[in-house]
Amino acid sequence: MILINLLPHREAARKRQKELFFTQLGASALAGVLVSAAVFLWYQARIEEQQARNEFLVAETAKLDAEIKDIASLQQQIASLRARQTAVEDLQADRNLPVHMLEELVTQLPEGVYLNTIRQENLSILLTGTAQSQERVSELLRNLGNNSPWLTRPELVEIVAGSAALAGREQRRVSNFTVRATLKRPVPAAPATPAPAAGQPPGKV
Repeated sequence: MILINLLPHREAARKRQKELFFTQLGASALAGVLVSAAVFLWYQARIEEQQARNEFLVAETAKLDAEIKDIASLQQQIASLRARQTAVEDLQADRNLPVHMLEELVTQLPEGVYLNTIRQENLSILLTGTAQSQERVSELLRNLGNNSPWLTRPELVEIVAGSAALAGREQRRVSNFTVRATLKRPVPAAPATPAPAAGQPPGKV
């Protein structure tokens, strides 16, 4: 017996292909959406993680900035204390300088030189006086520059010829001078090195 299919099998096949195509298209679209969502979520997680790191870095930077400000403030306080300490030490060191200056001037003043005024400003002193001759003034400069442990850098500011009245209305030619010099501060003594113990060679601790 011969069977003949009178149904439109070609249309049925096309219908099945269309259904399969749409099914595959829907599956592909769903897979694409799932992959896109997964990628989006992964990137979102990375972004949130990076934002958390950024916030942590900002917080730590703010802490460091505060610590740096504290350190700068401490450094300013230390510098101020050191300046005060230096000022006090200078005052203590300069306390006896006028005494040493007067003693030194008495020692270094040549014969025939007389001082009229002595002015001190910080470590600079200005001497005005009268000498019997210019050679006496030169001798004073040499003494202050070479022989004085408390005075240094003598400088002749001015020397002017003049006259001085002597007994019996007699006049004598003199030299009126102005000399500038600098006081020396005492050098602090170096701390003494402890002597090595008996039987121990020097230079080893």
